[in-house]
Amino acid sequence: MKTITTNEHPHAMNDHQHGRRQWLKAGAAASLATLMPGAFAKAGWPDKYIKMVVAFPAGGPTDTAARILAQKLSERLGQQVVIENKPGASGSIGTAGFIKSPADGYNLSMFGMPALLAPLMYKNNAYDVKKDFLSVATVYVLPMAIVINPAVVPDVQSLPELIRFAKTSKTPLNYTSSGTGSFGHLAMEQLKDLGGFDMQHVPYKGSAPAVSDLLGGQIGVMFADVVAALPHIRAGKLKAIALSSPNAKVLLPGVKTVSEQGFANFDFDSWGGLIAPLDTPQAVIDRLNAETRDIVTTDKELQQKLVTAGAIAAYQDGKQMQARLNKDYDRWSAVVKAKNISAL
Repeated sequence: MKTITTNEHPHAMNDHQHGRRQWLKAGAAASLATLMPGAFAKAGWPDKYIKMVVAFPAGGPTDTAARILAQKLSERLGQQVVIENKPGASGSIGTAGFIKSPADGYNLSMFGMPALLAPLMYKNNAYDVKKDFLSVATVYVLPMAIVINPAVVPDVQSLPELIRFAKTSKTPLNYTSSGTGSFGHLAMEQLKDLGGFDMQHVPYKGSAPAVSDLLGGQIGVMFADVVAALPHIRAGKLKAIALSSPNAKVLLPGVKTVSEQGFANFDFDSWGGLIAPLDTPQAVIDRLNAETRDIVTTDKELQQKLVTAGAIAAYQDGKQMQARLNKDYDRWSAVVKAKNISAL
């Protein structure tokens, strides 16, 4: 039987054949990278821990959502995602510092809506929400509700009844929110104009003290984050009479939205999502977006943890998030200017 030499072996390759095969492999890899940019994020990324800045205090809704997502991202990326809280001035201090972070793929932030409103409130604000960072993906919505203390505002079961109560009350009716320029403040001011009624705003520094005085009867009405009011609503101490959007019905079924009670298209939510410094490599952004999409839309554990915290998992890609941010900024900017609202 004839022995087959290397050059005669049917699977042997000459230099030309070897070069052609290597060229074909490189071409296939390039094509795959085009189809799956996230899989080819910056070579070796991530090879160290990733920092996620939260420009709000620990324990709040933005911080809670950030920690839940960080755990899931750590598992998927094989590197720890570390939370760093930098609170102050409605999120503007932490956000202003964050946008100066290195754009190397190792710096992220969970952006919350107070940081969107802060540039409208503070004259010396140091960032532009429309152009000073990259939107990666939305993570959650934080529904809101108009909540009353039944002992202070008796016989009120709905928004129209609250409006009638405010119009006929012998003494001015007060309402509160988590602070001047907060979502609850601006939303109620817009609603007052649309409904032709009046209530006096009594601002607090945060949801916790506002809810505390609502429970104590010093204040009768609050446009509150559902996460802050939900335990007291379930305990029967407070009553939700209107929701900011249909999203809130997951947490408070049976309560009608503001839109369903005579104010068409008055739907809104507070929300949060990931942002990155400008010039962060696109491949890194794509990978983060893809991982966040899969986590937020398919991970039942994450979804349940968010609901327990009073938030709802809600994914949008970077372009959708930026469009939403721009739209919300324009909407609430108009209210701030019309009402001449300022935190200073």
